[in-house]
Amino acid sequence: MSRITVAICAFFGLALVLYWQVQVKRNQQHVVIDSSIERPAYIANNLRTTEFNEQGLIESKVSAKYMEHYASSNTTKFTQPILLLYPENGKAQWRVTAQNASLDQQTNIVNIENDVIIDAIDIEEPLQSLATQKVTFDLNTMIGESQEPVQIKGIGYDIKGVGLFADLNAEQITLLSQVEGTYEPH
Repeated sequence: MSRITVAICAFFGLALVLYWQVQVKRNQQHVVIDSSIERPAYIANNLRTTEFNEQGLIESKVSAKYMEHYASSNTTKFTQPILLLYPENGKAQWRVTAQNASLDQQTNIVNIENDVIIDAIDIEEPLQSLATQKVTFDLNTMIGESQEPVQIKGIGYDIKGVGLFADLNAEQITLLSQVEGTYEPH
């Protein structure tokens, strides 16, 4: 055998040994799967849904750019949701938009966050628009609460305050503190 043949065999032998070591180390590394991270049971893009009550009346309509549902926690998360809320009388009165929302389906409580705007659907409604950063609604009782700054615009008035209690069935909204407003009669 010539020196060239021995060098080539040694080179390929060294390459084979190095390749084998890399494969052994790769197989020894265990893939760590974090079971505490819940994955969505299903997702939806450009979601549109309508929920009815036992009498067959529309209870709510929801649309969202993106939705994830987590089965083990029974929670649904929405991106850029639009909710139409239907109080007891069965007519849509409020349109709620935000950047994010999450619905706990066991308690039927929805947390709406980031640039929350609640608009009246009826242009004759005295309260036309309400803006805050976070509000929580119990969809069973149609009661909403917030501890964030709130701005209300209505026909001929603007009101600012901190904190909110709203009963949509009774059509009552209460600002909790630091309330300031302006009224312009027509």
